[in-house]
Amino acid sequence: MGQKVHPKGLRLGILYNWNSRWFFSQKRLYREALISDIKIRDTLMRKLSFASVTQVDIERAINKIILIIFAVKPGMIIGRGGKGLEDVKKYAISYLALPKKIKETKIDLKIEPVKKPYLNSYYVAQTVAEKLMRNFPHRSVVHNAMNRARDAGARGIKIQLGGRIAGAEISRREKYFLGTIPTSTIREDVEYAKYPSLTKSGYIGVKVWIHK
Repeated sequence: MGQKVHPKGLRLGILYNWNSRWFFSQKRLYREALISDIKIRDTLMRKLSFASVTQVDIERAINKIILIIFAVKPGMIIGRGGKGLEDVKKYAISYLALPKKIKETKIDLKIEPVKKPYLNSYYVAQTVAEKLMRNFPHRSVVHNAMNRARDAGARGIKIQLGGRIAGAEISRREKYFLGTIPTSTIREDVEYAKYPSLTKSGYIGVKVWIHK
């Protein structure tokens, strides 16, 4: 069961909250808001990758939209005198679908720091993927990431690599475990993320499960 169900989707509403928090009764508004949420989340994650952004939450009210950005290096987004925040806000406005009836919609930005990066599955997956791109030996990269996660307080971690690992002729999957990962237990806090790593021989998929 743990390999068939998304660990976060299984625990939504129980341990985790939704990344988009709003509701429109009109079908057209709902569709536009959903598409714009996907676009803005993908573009911000890509544009602000230098600050190691791990999550973007979007809250919509009648006259207000709140963007909550979780980052390992929040100071790099804010910039000198908050100049970076204004740039992000301008960038976000072009992607946010605003209902035409609402002329004045206030957009707020909140930057939240990630206090323990190695307990965040997205950050660990991104770190492993970036090192694989730079041709680091995959086993030492994975074991180093797992040890740092355990040192940060994780009860267990699982990392899976899939693809032409180390430039092999045939693609394969490798799994690495440390500690316990109860994938089917809903009340256990298990975080999951995946990240692609583009190497010279093709893509290597990196999947990370962290049991907090």
